[in-house]
Amino acid sequence: MIVRIALIASAVLIPSLLPAGRAAAQDVPGIEICTVEKTMERRTSCLQSNVDFLHKTITRLSADHQQKLDSAYRQIDSLKIAVASLQKIVDDLQTTKKKPAEDQAKKAEPPPPAKETSPTKENAK
Repeated sequence: MIVRIALIASAVLIPSLLPAGRAAAQDVPGIEICTVEKTMERRTSCLQSNVDFLHKTITRLSADHQQKLDSAYRQIDSLKIAVASLQKIVDDLQTTKKKPAEDQAKKAEPPPPAKETSPTKENAK
């Protein structure tokens, strides 16, 4: 039921959207089959149209891919900076964690015993 309504609505609305005096069909650029052309001029024109279309497509795709590569390189650079910053934070945290452990180890150890001198050696002097 809904499909029928949609089809009827599209059949009614589409012709009213087209400008008056223009044909509904338009030539869409793309690859054409040039072997059906009988005259050499038309065949050459058809082949040239195909070449132009392919050249424009390659140029457009090349530019799109270059933009994607540039964007990826920028993202990689920003991620490298983020990793370096995080590595510095981790190093700082590790050094601050080691300091209290070293301080506690020093406090836990008794001081080294003082060297005792033997009384016989002192008397001999």
